[in-house]
Amino acid sequence: MAILALLWGSAFLWIKLALNNGFTPVQITVTRSALGALVLLGLAWAARQRLPRDRGTWARLAVAAFFCNALPFFLFSIGEQSVDSGVAGVLNATTPLWSLLIGLAIGTERGLSPVRLAGLLLGFTGTLLIFAPWQQHGLLSWGALALLGAAGSYAIAFAYMDRRLTGKGTAPLALSAAQLIAATGLSAAALPVGGAVTGLQPLGVLAIVVLGVFSTGVTFYLSYRLIADEGATSAATVGYLLPIVSVVLGAILLGEALGFRVLTGMIIILVGVGMTRRATRAPAPTT
Repeated sequence: MAILALLWGSAFLWIKLALNNGFTPVQITVTRSALGALVLLGLAWAARQRLPRDRGTWARLAVAAFFCNALPFFLFSIGEQSVDSGVAGVLNATTPLWSLLIGLAIGTERGLSPVRLAGLLLGFTGTLLIFAPWQQHGLLSWGALALLGAAGSYAIAFAYMDRRLTGKGTAPLALSAAQLIAATGLSAAALPVGGAVTGLQPLGVLAIVVLGVFSTGVTFYLSYRLIADEGATSAATVGYLLPIVSVVLGAILLGEALGFRVLTGMIIILVGVGMTRRATRAPAPTT
């Protein structure tokens, strides 16, 4: 669990380092998806799991790849051009709040208890505290909104995948590898407008390799193993550690300073998310 939290939570650090050392958001999205797909293809091959072959599954995978990989990967990279990596990790923690809202809208969540409703309101209160639109130096910006959009995109993906991809009889590693292959193709279509490769630095190359191989491919595999070995509750616990990891790494390695307001907002969000998760099952792991 600790290794998974470190690899997953460090993704925001590697994105920031790749951006600061020559990569554009589109290049990060394509390379991350491609490297993650290669890792999962290797794991699927070792486990003798075969990629899906029917067009219907690939069509559903394309939708899932857009909302779960291509779009959020791109939005996180866009957001971190102007927002600290630690804040990106904190805003990513709002995904369960958006998932609950979507579940209420499409009818998969019924009988919302007072505790879960209070948690939902508390979580968005923490988000509002982080943005602080009433302050001149608040975080309300297009970059921060892109990060929030990435969290919302994950929530859309969870709802779609739960209805259209889970329980379809396809081996999970192979299905995830196929999803990242689809994400690679979707994001590669934007390369012509994603900026030319200029001024790449060795640190940027190292960052994007670690991001793709470990924080994407290996992270999914560890999530899958954790659910199989310890159950979904333990896997969901990792979600509480991600913003803490991103904040600590950003502060130590990048010198990012988070004020009292942002740290307080993070704590409020995590408490709210914990309240909304009462008596609910955790969403399937994603890359």
